[in-house]
Amino acid sequence: MDQRLKVMIVEDNKINMKLAKALLEIEGFVVYPCPDAESAQVSLKQLHPDLILMDIALPGIDGLELTKILKADKHTNDIKIIALTAYAMKTDHDRVMEAGCDGYITKPIDTRKFTQQIFQFLK
Repeated sequence: MDQRLKVMIVEDNKINMKLAKALLEIEGFVVYPCPDAESAQVSLKQLHPDLILMDIALPGIDGLELTKILKADKHTNDIKIIALTAYAMKTDHDRVMEAGCDGYITKPIDTRKFTQQIFQFLK
């Protein structure tokens, strides 16, 4: 059985998705990409990742709403959710944390720090 850490990335920007996925796979993570909240919800019926990287500005159901849904569900409420956001204002941080995120990483992703940040959240 595969003991590698599993990360779901919910991100609609193809460039951001490709970068995050590549950085995580280099470190040995199993990555499940989802372009929107709806596909993430479908995937989560079969998967239980160790962590979800959640874009906040998603089409349809946004990342904050999906986080609230997942944190309210007994099957997914134990999954760590880290917001991926271009918004770095204090009010944005508060909104992210109030929605139930366990932390956040600002975009653009700092490629030198990204995987270290992920490991910190998984401790």
